[in-house]
Amino acid sequence: MDFDLENPLTIFNEHQSESIPNLFASESDHMPSKKFLKSLKTSDSYFSFRQEAVSLILRAQYSCKFEPFFAYLAINYMDRFISSQEIPFLQQGKPWIMRLLVVSCLSLAAKMKDTHFPVTNLQREENSIFDMQTINRMELLILDALNWRMRSITPFSFLHFFISSFELQDPPLTQALKDRATEVIFRAHNEIKFLEFKPSIIAASALLLASHELFPMQFHSFQCSILSCESVNKENLLKCLNAVQEMEWCESMLDTDSSTRTPLSVLDRHCSNSESETTTATELLIEKKEIKRHKTIGRYSSSSSK
Repeated sequence: MDFDLENPLTIFNEHQSESIPNLFASESDHMPSKKFLKSLKTSDSYFSFRQEAVSLILRAQYSCKFEPFFAYLAINYMDRFISSQEIPFLQQGKPWIMRLLVVSCLSLAAKMKDTHFPVTNLQREENSIFDMQTINRMELLILDALNWRMRSITPFSFLHFFISSFELQDPPLTQALKDRATEVIFRAHNEIKFLEFKPSIIAASALLLASHELFPMQFHSFQCSILSCESVNKENLLKCLNAVQEMEWCESMLDTDSSTRTPLSVLDRHCSNSESETTTATELLIEKKEIKRHKTIGRYSSSSSK
């Protein structure tokens, strides 16, 4: 059966509320090790290896036209595997090890997602051919390193839980919020700085950013809903939210005065009833996005034939 990233602890389609405590309790087991995170920050070889491997996985996704969740799961396996050992294959002169690891992680993700994976075609594009016996041996090494925890707990596992607490009545609006948060989560997965945050924190941060963009008048209540969850660490949430905000700035802002790029301060205010407080950094983000959108329209309207 196709593994659903939103419901990692159950084979049923419906989200099981009783599994939520287990999700929070187990999510740390599905994260890269702290030693690996430190190595990424201090070792160019670790950083370069991870970046190149992610690039290969994303190329495979686009080449084979797989859904983004497929590549996301493969990257999750790769990060967790690499972080579990000393990585002798980082030695120079063995680039084939990276390709073997990538192909094996993609193969495992395909099996979990019940997706046909054209191993031969992909390897031909990457100029490396491994027989199935070699790939299977590598898969077993990965499975052993991950303690066979293949039903990964990711930020997607927490989206339903957080969104349900918002009590949105309009299904299309709920879907729009989920879609925007999903977009942020996919982008964050390629950034090394987000590997230190728990999946639940990333999910909450993505939803807060998305909710402020889509429902600014309801953002206050959404914020309170997430902060009321005792399993959410406020300090880590603020740190992750700032990182998400910075990531979006790099993507969408034309230029920014450093004096205006203050961290989102809404979490520091707790759940104040005042709606007339000073403009938050996220509000500035939305304003800048609107400016960019109008500038883009103006730039290309003269050349449009429509």
